[in-house]
Amino acid sequence: MNTYFDIILRSLAVYIFIILAIRFFGKKELSQLSITDLVLILLISNAVQNAMVGPDSSLIGGLVAALTLFALNYIIKLVSYKSKSFSKILEGEPVMLVYKGFVKTENLQKQKLTIDELEAVVREHGIEKIEDAELVMLERDGSISVISKELKNQTIHKRKRIKKYGDKNTN
Repeated sequence: MNTYFDIILRSLAVYIFIILAIRFFGKKELSQLSITDLVLILLISNAVQNAMVGPDSSLIGGLVAALTLFALNYIIKLVSYKSKSFSKILEGEPVMLVYKGFVKTENLQKQKLTIDELEAVVREHGIEKIEDAELVMLERDGSISVISKELKNQTIHKRKRIKKYGDKNTN
């Protein structure tokens, strides 16, 4: 039984280390995986496997490690859900990259994003130029949200029409 307790402790340590490493190396790594990022994740999983199970390569040892990881992941998600401050520490906050067509260069640099990467994301959202983006945000999960100036103007116009005529059922 002592061997399984050792596997649990090792698995907890590896999980926490990996979470901190991903957090330290940046949010964009989570949702925008390049080939090198994918290879890194695969190699990390292989590298830490022995650190988790040690000399126990049995089925039970592997299942204990996996169960520990699932349980810890569940607990962390639960605590994140209940505590905004813990969630903010773990996942960070959204970061504004573009506002009213102007790039927030200092935020781009802090997030280690190039202008080429930003332009590609804007194009993926159907906007030809960064200047046509009203708002571009790097979200907490690493994804990038883009709102076009055109879409914002349509939304504002739609709201004004509803207020003007007073009919809230009109779309």
